Amino acid sequence: MRTSDRILNKSLKGQIIRTFAQTISDLKDVSEVEEFLNDFFNDPELETYSKRLAIVYWLRKKRSYENIKENLKVSSATIATIQSLSEKPGIKLALTKIEAEEWANRWADKIKKVVRK
Repeated sequence: MRTSDRILNKSLKGQIIRTFAQTISDLKDVSEVEEFLNDFFNDPELETYSKRLAIVYWLRKKRSYENIKENLKVSSATIATIQSLSEKPGIKLALTKIEAEEWANRWADKIKKVVRK
């Protein structure tokens, strides 16, 4: 039996997930988080989780399945599976954060252009 096939005590599972989340939250900036993720996950794991976020983000931006399949090298089944997650509160929150960052960056660029004139 593989370790991943064993059922973890629910309370312990909650504790270790909170510890994992707190650890990421305590890192001071994107470069520290990126360093941690690159060291903690192997390449295929990190790519898989990153693709999940990219898929749900691109679906929100109305990209077609075909475009997502071609660019991210995933199947239609994978896209459909991830699409089913798009209404979950945590996913919505993450997408809101991404969009807020995009908005802030756009305005920062506009302000820089005005200030340079």
